[in-house]
Amino acid sequence: MPDLLPVFLNLAERRVVLVGGGRVAAAKLPALVSARAAVTVVAPEVDAQIARSSAAIVRRRFEPRDLDGAWLVVAAATREVNAQVARAAARRRVFVNAVDDPANASAFLGGVVRRDGVTIAISTNGHAPALSGLLREAIDAVLPRQLGAWLDEARRQRVIWRRGNVPMEKRRPLLLRALNRLYRRPEQRWSERVTWP
Repeated sequence: MPDLLPVFLNLAERRVVLVGGGRVAAAKLPALVSARAAVTVVAPEVDAQIARSSAAIVRRRFEPRDLDGAWLVVAAATREVNAQVARAAARRRVFVNAVDDPANASAFLGGVVRRDGVTIAISTNGHAPALSGLLREAIDAVLPRQLGAWLDEARRQRVIWRRGNVPMEKRRPLLLRALNRLYRRPEQRWSERVTWP
């Protein structure tokens, strides 16, 4: 498999189809709802969690036309159904996340850490989802507690850099110095310091 392009999608108000109604599909639904996607679930039967969600539910077997107008599809069904979904999606140029089924996927969702406005995603190209989960937990454990303050400072610095036409290659060292200044402020009692390789 070639290297994957990491990308974050804005799915707000965009149609996403979730094929499958079991516990695996139910586990994928909260992230789609959180992204404010317009989710349609297609499955003959659905888990109680899905039934209680805000998703539109189509209670029947998957049909290729279900993907008309979709921006993304998540296939959380049997491998046979996932293969049908993948073929229909390819004809429509729609990306497919086939859960634990890399042969039928063109998009892979990895482990995700979200904290204080920062999102970090980890991928193993669909080959080892459990490893992605372990790495997510490890990264979450070592992230600074003050990540929100870092983000606020980075936003503030960005305005200054853009106003001053500071070249991109000079911004990281400037940000490093700005973050370290946070630790020198008397009102802060942080013990960590930011280092850059």
